[in-house]
Amino acid sequence: MNIYVGNLSYDMTDEELQQVFEEYGPVSKVNIIIDRDSGRSKGFGFVEMESSEDGEKAIQELDGQEVKGRSLKVNQARPREERPRRQSW
Repeated sequence: MNIYVGNLSYDMTDEELQQVFEEYGPVSKVNIIIDRDSGRSKGFGFVEMESSEDGEKAIQELDGQEVKGRSLKVNQARPREERPRRQSW
């Protein structure tokens, strides 16, 4: 199950986010999104959990929880929408 995690602390690492979710079950992948220009976190990421049951429990328990001073926004990730590529002139 792929889970969206928003409102992350900008200094949170993939490893720290993985530890938060591992309390609810095995985590197969963690990816905090990084701004390619600044190299800093964009404040959101994705966690992939091996089981849907564990993922649902993590979503219920972690949505609204405070982690590193920020109240997390946690829900099931939606498929990425296709967006037109920007023109660079």
